[in-house]
Amino acid sequence: MRLALLPALLILALTGIARAEAVLFPAPSGRAAGELVVYSSLDDDLARPLIRAFQDRRPDLAVRYENLLTGALHDRIVAETQTGGGTADFAFSSAMDLQVKLANDGFARPVVTPDTPDWPDWANWRDTAYALTFEPAVFAYHKPSFRDHPPPSTRAELLRWLAEHPAEARGRIGTYDPARSGVGYLFLARDQELYPRIWDIVREMGRSGVRQYPTTAEILTRIADGRLAVGYNLLGSYAADWARQHPEEVGVILPRDFTVVVSRVALVPRAARAPERGAEFLAFLMSPDGQALLSRTLRLSAVSLEVAGQAQPAGGMAGLEGVRLKPVPVSPGLLAYLDQATRARLLARWNAALSAK
Repeated sequence: MRLALLPALLILALTGIARAEAVLFPAPSGRAAGELVVYSSLDDDLARPLIRAFQDRRPDLAVRYENLLTGALHDRIVAETQTGGGTADFAFSSAMDLQVKLANDGFARPVVTPDTPDWPDWANWRDTAYALTFEPAVFAYHKPSFRDHPPPSTRAELLRWLAEHPAEARGRIGTYDPARSGVGYLFLARDQELYPRIWDIVREMGRSGVRQYPTTAEILTRIADGRLAVGYNLLGSYAADWARQHPEEVGVILPRDFTVVVSRVALVPRAARAPERGAEFLAFLMSPDGQALLSRTLRLSAVSLEVAGQAQPAGGMAGLEGVRLKPVPVSPGLLAYLDQATRARLLARWNAALSAK
């Protein structure tokens, strides 16, 4: 038994070294009836209004909030469950695949909230893992570079722009490096599933000297100053913020052929020390008030269709009328993206297409 616990204890020790210091939110009432423990990949400053709004409803609860890298979050829940000491009451992560893996491997418990019956099927896996936000992959573009003609708004139009404006496109299209960006890899995998001509686009981008970056900010910085004309498959929430800050330079388009959507996923761990508090926090975030807070305050668009209709979907971008949304479903299908052989094959095909003559 002791030998069986050694791997879990080792993981726990390693992730404990890497974990961020907890942020404590005392009970507003001054008389705490208990503590809610949250593990999340959402930055402290973004999480603060969520915690405060929840405590307005439950002033008798203190909250301990730990901001973790997505991999560390997954590993800590696994290790703490296996050692039997209990773990967080609520987990919220942008790593859809790792959250689904926790649920699929039995590390999450079923929770039914008042809003569960109306939750979209793609955003709920067996009541154990719920997508709570709505983040589209968009085209971003340098507005001054498209004064004389419209920017591409579909993948077919992007292919045409690359072919018809070679001088304008040369070295001025940017996208994620799927080998270094998890979300870039996920977007590429979904493109391959949904769009038969994706490899034609990749080959043309390669001929045009595409620039690859690990982060959204690096791409948007270069679009804002004109070094790049187009950014392909960027996280819409970040692109929309840049467009608000640089309205004369940066434009954002939801692709009209189809728009891939990723989400941040929440669950209540099976070994939660206070699962009823985790379930209560989940119910708050799924409620109209919680979804409105995610959508408007944090600019992370809500999954709730009721709220999305009231707020500005896609992180404050234009409405979604006429856009074919293709959300990444919260399902065991995500586990395929964690398979190393599958990943190696997709990256090899990406590199081969980029280098094709």
